[in-house]
Amino acid sequence: MRISNLIGLAAVAGLAIWLDPSPSLSLDGTPSPNAAAALPQSAVAAVPGAPIATPKAALAPPNVDLSPVDAFRRATEALKHGERKNAVSSLQYAAERGHGVALWQLGRMYAEGDGVPRNDKTAFEYFRKFADSHADDHPTTPRSRFVANAFVALGQYYLDGIPNSPVEASPERARRMFYHAASYFGDPEAQYHLAMLYVDGQGVDRDAKRAVPWLVLAANKGHYKSQAVLGRILFHGEHGTRQPASGLMWLTVASDGPGGAVPWIVELRERAFKQANDRQRATALILLERWVEGRAVDGRNIEGRTAAQ
Repeated sequence: MRISNLIGLAAVAGLAIWLDPSPSLSLDGTPSPNAAAALPQSAVAAVPGAPIATPKAALAPPNVDLSPVDAFRRATEALKHGERKNAVSSLQYAAERGHGVALWQLGRMYAEGDGVPRNDKTAFEYFRKFADSHADDHPTTPRSRFVANAFVALGQYYLDGIPNSPVEASPERARRMFYHAASYFGDPEAQYHLAMLYVDGQGVDRDAKRAVPWLVLAANKGHYKSQAVLGRILFHGEHGTRQPASGLMWLTVASDGPGGAVPWIVELRERAFKQANDRQRATALILLERWVEGRAVDGRNIEGRTAAQ
């Protein structure tokens, strides 16, 4: 299913309607390895529904007899050995012959300026071509996490637009990008970004209640930013009912891992701990023990159930 055909669909398969009844559109990924020499910037207009041309490599293909898979392997080896020009050439060769992850790799390189000059327009083109070709990949395939990451990248570009390009800011298109990756692929980064649209009221009505289910899904997958925002919402009752013990538990989980190096997460947890009373802290500890034991935590009605046990 092509991206342009997904616009206006009533729902995306793979998620119950209670999470998000609105239509979807398919079109913290990990940073790519240091990569390659710059490709010339493409002037192709990245307009929704318009054909997208892959930027042409300035270097000759590594070997006209290589398969796309072998070319991608050669690129991987070249990157390991610091042979960046050969890596770019091999990636371009593989991408032009249909190797999807090579498209994603090139998109990530240009998005991050990793070994090449940063170019968001070129990155957008690579991500969109990859996502357009693989929007319906089965969510359990190894490639699906790269497809989901491409959707997230596209959503981020649509949030603010790309200066001096046809890609204009469109929170609604961003929501559709995040929604497809969040629902169909179950991607926690996409679930977080989708939730934050509702938390911030960006392109949608501000509604913490609609954000919570997405944050719960991502938090139970270990997404520390989702854990922190979920903790804040529950602790202060931004979704309607204050649940300080559950909120403190999630804030503690968030700050115990990589989030412990993030100032705003540490500050949220410290404030919540000071504001909580002894009973709330004790209940949070019980919930934290369950988390450590590997029991997924709902985070919405769990305090009432815990008190009744």
